[in-house]
Order: sequence, then C-alpha cells, then structure tokens
Amino acid sequence: MLAHIKPIIKKEFRQIRRDRRTLGMLLLIPAFLLLMYGYALNFDVKHLALAILDWENNQGSRDFCHRFLHSEYFDMKYQVDSLAEIDRLMGEGKIQVALVVPTRFAERAAQGETVRVQALVNGEQVHVAAAVIGYINAITQAYSAEKAKTVLAQGRISMGPPIAPQPRIWFNPELRSSRFLIPGLMAFILMIIVVVSTAFSVVREKEKGSLERIMISPVKPAELILGKTVPYVLISLVSSHLVLLLGRFLFGVSIEGNYALLLLGMVFFLVGGLGLGLFISTIAHTQQVAFLLAIITTLLPTFVLSGFVFPIRNMPAIIQALTFLIPARHFLFILRGLMLKGVGIEAFWSQMLFLVVFAALTLILSSVRLGRALRRGTA
Repeated sequence: MLAHIKPIIKKEFRQIRRDRRTLGMLLLIPAFLLLMYGYALNFDVKHLALAILDWENNQGSRDFCHRFLHSEYFDMKYQVDSLAEIDRLMGEGKIQVALVVPTRFAERAAQGETVRVQALVNGEQVHVAAAVIGYINAITQAYSAEKAKTVLAQGRISMGPPIAPQPRIWFNPELRSSRFLIPGLMAFILMIIVVVSTAFSVVREKEKGSLERIMISPVKPAELILGKTVPYVLISLVSSHLVLLLGRFLFGVSIEGNYALLLLGMVFFLVGGLGLGLFISTIAHTQQVAFLLAIITTLLPTFVLSGFVFPIRNMPAIIQALTFLIPARHFLFILRGLMLKGVGIEAFWSQMLFLVVFAALTLILSSVRLGRALRRGTA
C-alpha cells in the first residue's frame, strides 16, 4: 500500500512546487489573514468623535466637558456654536456623540439644582450607542457625585443629582438591531453574489474551450466584458430591490432619503463588484481558484473591514487606511445615510465618487487583461 501512495505523494509535491500560485496561497494567505484580522477585529468602543455645544462656556462648564476628553472613549473633534451644526456633522457621519451644556450650568449645580445635560448619540450602530450611553452616565455620575459633596459641605440641600444626562438617540431611537443590520447585510450579500457569480464567467469559457472561438471572432475584449456585465447588473438590481422590499415589509427598514441617489449608488457598486469578479476570472485558470480568490477578496474584507460589524475607528491606522479600498465601506456609508438618516448627496459625494472610479477601473483592468490573454492565444 505504501509503495502505491509514495509515488502519488511525490507527484503532488512536484505539481504544487510547479504551481507557484497555489503554493503561495497555501503558505502566505493564512498568515496574512491572521495578521490583518487579528488587528482589525476589536469589539472595544473607543475614540468616538465628539462635538461640544457649550452655551455656558465658563470654567465650570469647561471642567465638566474635560471629563469626557480625558478618557479614551471620546476624542474632541468639533466645538460647535449651534444645533444645526451638530445636525450636519451627525448626518455626514463625522461625529458619533454631541454634548449640549445649558446656560447657568455651574451656577445651578452649585445651588443644588439638577442640571440636565443633553447628550445626542448616533444610533446607527446599536451596540456602540448602548456603550456610549453607559460611558456618558458613568462620567456624569462621577462628576455629579463630586458636586453633591461640595453642595453638602456648604450646608445646602440637593433636591437630586446636580448633573443629570439626557441621552437622545438619533436615526434609530428604539435602538433596533434590524435598522443597523439590514443595510450592512445588503452590502455584504450583494458584494459576494456579484463577484462570485462573475468570477466563473471567463474561467468557464476557458474550461469549455469556447474562448478559442471568441478569439477568432470580431468581438473586442471591452465588448466581451460589457456583454458579460450587463445581464448580471440587471439581475443584481432585481435582487437588490427584493432585499429592499423584504427589509421594508419584514423588518420595517425603509428608505428615508432620495431613492434616485440610492439607485445610482447601487448601480455603481454592482458594476464595480461585477468588474472585480470579471478581473478575477481573467487571472484564474480554474473555477476552484476563481472561487477562492472571490471569497478572499469579498467575504472577509466586506464583513470585517467595511464597518458592517466592527467599528473602523478602533482599528490600527494602517488597517483604517486599508479600509478605504473596500468598496463595501463606501456603499454601506451611502446606504445608511439614505436609509437611516435621509441625508443628501453632500454627505456622501466622496463615497459615490470612489464607487464610480472603482467600477471604471475594474472594467478597464478586466478588458486589458483579457485583451492580453487573447493576443497571446491563452488566458
């Protein structure tokens, strides 16, 4: 038995040694994925972008605000002058929390009155919003306890805690998980489907031998790529609207913003995903390799690096920079902006521009790669 197995083992090692791509994938990809996602996966809720609207703006109110800045949970990003500015920053996703300190803050607290401080929290990510409310309550209670001691030392009677936070959740007041998950699931599912489905397209032509007949036809590479893209775009649009309808009627997640903008972003995202799938199809020699490359470039990056589940702000700087290359991150930003916030194009024009560039780039690279393969007589 060993005499029969030994030659097969030698043959397989020889074949793997000749196939450098397979050998590299077996040796390097596991280590690469471990390093990337070991640093990227982080459930801690820290470094939240904070804006402060301080109507009092004296030493007492500044002392209270500094309690938030001296923790690792909040990063001061904006000192604003109006609620309208908070509304704009929250809608554009530039802040997650805003504090509104009322007038006569220090005076009323020193007199034993209960001063209510409004805390506005972005409710897009349910687990983040819940943690933020906990942080705000803890910091406020610690500061309030100190002020209560001062009031008692002065012989005054406090009618309640000197400082009482008033959390207000924006975009998802009930903190429903479905409003957070549906847009992310939509981006996640569509990216995987469109890339995997088209990753087999050219590879299938290779394995069937039909690519040789296309080589001698007058069809140009760009025409072939576009011809293969259009049907998948139409089918994917139908699938996308089915997901939107199910989200609306089963989970109550509707479109708050402009539908035309959502459709436009959806088209660019789908075309970019299809272009990526076609590019993978032009560099893979078998359907198995195409499937593996499609999963590696879509499943894990979309799930981990798009902000769907794990907050990007908690990742190391180099990983955060890498997330800007993930199309699902930009599409998810557009989805949440239109489905939850109802914002306009001014809030996500840069994300829309990225999807346009990504779609054009993947289609061009696919055409160039296929053209070279056809000129060489192989693919």
